[in-house]
Amino acid sequence: MRTTALHLWGPALFALGSSALKNGLALKPQLGWNTWNSFACDLNETVILDTAERIVSLGFKDLGYEYVILDDCWSAGRNESGYLVYDEAKFPNGISHVADKVHDMGLKIGIYSSAGTMTCGHYEGSLRHEEKDAALWASWGIDYLKYDNCYNEGEEGTPKLSFDRYNAMGKALNKTGRPILYAICNWGVDGPWNFAPTIANSWRTSGDLSNVWDRDDVNCPCTETDGLDCKLPGYHCSIMNVLNMAAYYPSKAFEGAWNDLDMLQVGNGGLTDDESIAHFSLWAAVKSPLLMTNVMTKIDAKTLSILQNPAVLAVSQDPLGSVAIRRWRYYVDDTDEFGKGEIQMYTGPLSGGDQLVVLLNAGSKPREMNATLVDIFWADGPDGTASEIQKSWDIYDLWANRMSDDDAWAIINGTSSQGASMNGPTGYNLSAMGGFEKVYSETPTSSSKMLMGSKVGSVNPSGTVKAHVRPHGVPC
Repeated sequence: MRTTALHLWGPALFALGSSALKNGLALKPQLGWNTWNSFACDLNETVILDTAERIVSLGFKDLGYEYVILDDCWSAGRNESGYLVYDEAKFPNGISHVADKVHDMGLKIGIYSSAGTMTCGHYEGSLRHEEKDAALWASWGIDYLKYDNCYNEGEEGTPKLSFDRYNAMGKALNKTGRPILYAICNWGVDGPWNFAPTIANSWRTSGDLSNVWDRDDVNCPCTETDGLDCKLPGYHCSIMNVLNMAAYYPSKAFEGAWNDLDMLQVGNGGLTDDESIAHFSLWAAVKSPLLMTNVMTKIDAKTLSILQNPAVLAVSQDPLGSVAIRRWRYYVDDTDEFGKGEIQMYTGPLSGGDQLVVLLNAGSKPREMNATLVDIFWADGPDGTASEIQKSWDIYDLWANRMSDDDAWAIINGTSSQGASMNGPTGYNLSAMGGFEKVYSETPTSSSKMLMGSKVGSVNPSGTVKAHVRPHGVPC
């Protein structure tokens, strides 16, 4: 009889063997792609459609990535009737045309605005234009709104002020009758985790994420100690800065309503391969939306193999929707030029009785790390009283079957013998298996190397999980 599984990943990542918004969306953290980090204001029709085509042809759509999101700089003011107009130079055929093309590929399309008089790029904002803007987007076939916080005329400083401003757009979206995923981007100001779950599908928890592992930056002045009441979230925030802020409110997320730690920086340079794996793993573990931002037409093999790891995506989309919680954190002597050395352990339940364990080495040296079953199941019974501690567990490494560079390049170059819709020559085709929603909703078993990785050991009752973890999070 199979023992229950511990899923191990890394950083050492192991698995031990409806929102009040009521729009029926984001029942699992949303997956997709956004223009901003790679294109900023240089987005246009070609960028969107070329990216959408690559999301399909490279197999990302089959893995559940479904939203293609236009960020800032798509508009060109308002017309005499007060409606937003698109930039005709960037979108000569109109955004409705682009939406139709994206929908024809089996994907969904998103758009951007700000709950202020201007967007962050100094384009027209939607404050006091909520109903007209929402109705316009619905008429274009928009499926997703990212709603920023720039130029809000000081309508913040208390949760009620922020709630009222963002609720106005939430009501307007619902009034259209079109299902539009509502992603609030107010950077954690006024504690959106306390009010946003009643009006939105996700909410940003901190300043803008940069492709830096750990470095203090004056543009990102808030630290974890004041992150719960941050007045100036800023930007250029490091991976560790954002993660350490989000560690304090895992209980605020649930089905249809998620803490958003900001878009992925995998494939954008700046992060090492180990850091990219740790970043992707942690965002999946804490159930943040996974929005790619790399240039999809220039993707490389290592980026594709990270973003297409089905075992990690299965953790993100796990039916329980349970956020991994940081159980312990210790500082270590080794530090690098910019960051403090520390180690952390996250854990949380998965469907089927399995358990996720993440051992994070944020120090600058490789180290042996361990977590006792008492630590892992502390929340189920402190002082060693949890029944799970008396069980034997199989340990599965969720990165053990990472796609090889050769297989990834074969997909990118269109030479994979398995076809474009495959997740590599491994033959893992979610479409053929009934679609990603069906596959991710079924409990993984130890026979599924794609969703479970590979068994790398076991731990006896009252035992300890051990792993060798490289600097900045990746296990050997």
